[in-house]
Amino acid sequence: MPKNPPESMQHHLRQRLNARASERWPQLARVRVRFRAGFAYVDGELKDGEQLPLCRLRFAGVLHSWGFALYLASRGGYQDNVLPSGLPVGSPEECLDCACGLYLDSPAA
Repeated sequence: MPKNPPESMQHHLRQRLNARASERWPQLARVRVRFRAGFAYVDGELKDGEQLPLCRLRFAGVLHSWGFALYLASRGGYQDNVLPSGLPVGSPEECLDCACGLYLDSPAA
């Protein structure tokens, strides 16, 4: 079974995603990240407290490059996807921006 990143890396990822949400996504009160079997599941918390599943990041051993899967509400699950760059991997911030662009109605993201 794939391993989760070390605690220090988990903490750093949470910080990066919450910093990006504060900078670019005022609709979010914060970002929640939980880890399981080498994946980081990213949810947005809206100002009213509603939880919004956004994406799943796949840990590949490097802090700055993660595999990307978008949460599909129509399926109730995650599907591997590509980022606007055309790549299936990117920075955590790119992944968050892509998912928030879809779910928070900002296609320019």
